[in-house]
Amino acid sequence: MKVTEVKIFPVNEERLKAYVTITLDDCFVVRDLKIIEGHGGLFVAMPSKKRKDGQFRDIAHPLNQETRQAIEDAVFKAFEEEIKSMGESLDAIQQRQKRYDDEY
Repeated sequence: MKVTEVKIFPVNEERLKAYVTITLDDCFVVRDLKIIEGHGGLFVAMPSKKRKDGQFRDIAHPLNQETRQAIEDAVFKAFEEEIKSMGESLDAIQQRQKRYDDEY
């Protein structure tokens, strides 16, 4: 399986940095992945749905670490290109978040 297309939709929120749509093998689309700023840095959250008990459950996710890593690598590469086109870098975003975390 190969990630053949990644579309980044940046947002300007405190923790949520972007929504993402990926295409696998030019024939399967997964929407509503999210790039989130967590305590350990940026991570890719899979699409999820809120259950009746209030917990969120992934509705699509990789079944192994190799697939997860391939998706994350493709998403972060596309995100880096998108924010560079906006005049920022991934390092700048992470440093800004670290300063915010240190202050609060």
